[in-house]
Amino acid sequence: MTREKILIRTSTVSAIGNAILSTAKIVVGIFSGSLAVIGDGIDSATDVLISLVMIFTARIMNRPPDQKYVFGYEKAESIATKILSFIIFYAGVQLLLSSVQSFFSAETKTMPAIIAIYVTVFSILGKLALAWYQFRMGKKADSPMLTANAVNMRNDALISVSVLVGLVFVFILQMPILDSVASLVVGFFILKSAITIFMDSNVELMDGVKDASVYKKIFEAVDKTAGAGNPHRVRSRQIGNRYMIALDIEVNPDISIKEAHDIAENVENNIRQMVENVYDITVHVEPSGSCSENEKFGIDKKNLKG
Repeated sequence: MTREKILIRTSTVSAIGNAILSTAKIVVGIFSGSLAVIGDGIDSATDVLISLVMIFTARIMNRPPDQKYVFGYEKAESIATKILSFIIFYAGVQLLLSSVQSFFSAETKTMPAIIAIYVTVFSILGKLALAWYQFRMGKKADSPMLTANAVNMRNDALISVSVLVGLVFVFILQMPILDSVASLVVGFFILKSAITIFMDSNVELMDGVKDASVYKKIFEAVDKTAGAGNPHRVRSRQIGNRYMIALDIEVNPDISIKEAHDIAENVENNIRQMVENVYDITVHVEPSGSCSENEKFGIDKKNLKG
């Protein structure tokens, strides 16, 4: 199964599952009079929208490179992830505002119906199943978008747990005000999830790497290449789930262009053996001793951490 099909199928399953959960929680929340359950349902409704965005993004990512986007369209995944963080953040803010309004409202609060507990337990089981499926497929497709959504689903399950705990205390202590408190907790959970996803998506958009250990592997690959020395100005960034790598190496200035080319090619092959999911590698060859000490970009062994 292609990566695009995995993304589309997984997102479709997520959309259907969350649509069922969202409808159940909103309807039961209104019927039972539980603001926390309604808020949990709204959170699931945003997950439906997230899944639809992911399906649309998966189709864009599969487009071949063209004159406008010579590196292809795979960064659409990071843009979509950024959009998702804003959607989640908006849902969290709306829920917090509603919760605060309910908390300070002078209206007499009524006890929620017991069915609110049943639908919340159903939600917890459903969200855990969806989170496991999203995470499994995210690893299979090496998709940060699916993995981020799996984390979001896991957080949703924790949110439902907090709702469940709040409802239990509502019935035990006979204090309906605790339902508003539980919905406040849910709102903060949603905001935290949105901020985490937002910050995580910044790495690719700022041409960084999520796993800096890739640089150690690059230096190891150069060290095992005969004739290649002093790897420097090493740069790596991510396009989707793949690495774009560029580096400079030094070779004996007295060898032929053909020999220098062969060394550079061997460096590239060794890097591909050490690093998974490589998009492209550019190796710039310099004569030994010509390296400047004032390189602005990239790293060398001296400033390699870990």
